[in-house]
Amino acid sequence: MKDNKFLTLGIETSCDETAISVVADGREVLSNVISSQIDIFKNYGGVVPEIASRHHLENINGVLSASLSEAGVTMDEIDLIGVTMGPGLVGALLMGVSTAKALAYAAGKPLVGVHHLNGHISANYIQHPELEPPFMALITSGGHTEIVQVDDYDKLTVLGGTRDDAVGECYDKVARVLGLGYPGGPKIDRIAKEGNPEAIHFKRVYLEKDSLDFSFSGLKTAVLNYLNQEKQAGREVNRADVAASFQQAVMDVIVKKAMDACDLRHESKLVLAGGVAANSRLREMLDSACSKKHISLYYPAPILCTDNGAMIACAAYYKYQKQGADGLDMDAYPFLEL
Repeated sequence: MKDNKFLTLGIETSCDETAISVVADGREVLSNVISSQIDIFKNYGGVVPEIASRHHLENINGVLSASLSEAGVTMDEIDLIGVTMGPGLVGALLMGVSTAKALAYAAGKPLVGVHHLNGHISANYIQHPELEPPFMALITSGGHTEIVQVDDYDKLTVLGGTRDDAVGECYDKVARVLGLGYPGGPKIDRIAKEGNPEAIHFKRVYLEKDSLDFSFSGLKTAVLNYLNQEKQAGREVNRADVAASFQQAVMDVIVKKAMDACDLRHESKLVLAGGVAANSRLREMLDSACSKKHISLYYPAPILCTDNGAMIACAAYYKYQKQGADGLDMDAYPFLEL
């Protein structure tokens, strides 16, 4: 406790960011330190789990010290420790969970395990202090594409999810075959602005009637087939047109499903979360669609879209208020369901 404010330390290590934050009263960010491994994995074209875990081990103590220093607090003043316990890469998760448990035990602080996707949703509470449940949430990231009904801070129901590739994963794979490099999301978003989204028609996959699930593997294959056909025909490929057409096909499906979910549950608020929430085309299309339906749209700043400790601290704070602390026997769960 400092200045009569409840302080939560949030630790996030589910993939390739070592991130630790101090948040006051669940929504006021005092520090948000992120050590990214993107530059390391550019040479690999994606995250290598064992290497990610090793770098978490090397970085986490320094990130912790930097976060406490930036917030101007000590561990004695921390009231709660929150940590991502899943889903994610098991080795990476264990680095964060082990650190959180050691700190909780040594400092005598309560410990709360957080679901990574609830963390992404909670980033919006930080960005929008007025936001309260209930609302509909659309989570788009490298490993997840989910539509979630949020009835309360600790009451979340998955209405739809990906049956194969997550949207961010699909972006990475298409960027690779286009020769754009890793990570694919921001690179495709950038080059797509120079292309024509109607230049190439890629099939939109909506699945069964009224389904809120997603499937992007067929779209990824369609892009690959198109590139192979053009190469065999000796025609030059306009990468900007391919990127723009691919992105439009993705966004048409995502936006329609999100609007369908709001209509189905009569929700007037839609929250966007996850790494792909920073995509400019997605924000533009959702802004337009929500405006037509008089739905309030919320999304976080780009720094809160990526994996970060602040969103975990926020989610931990509200979970603690609702459910109390977890035990020191808490574990990492790579396939944890929401």
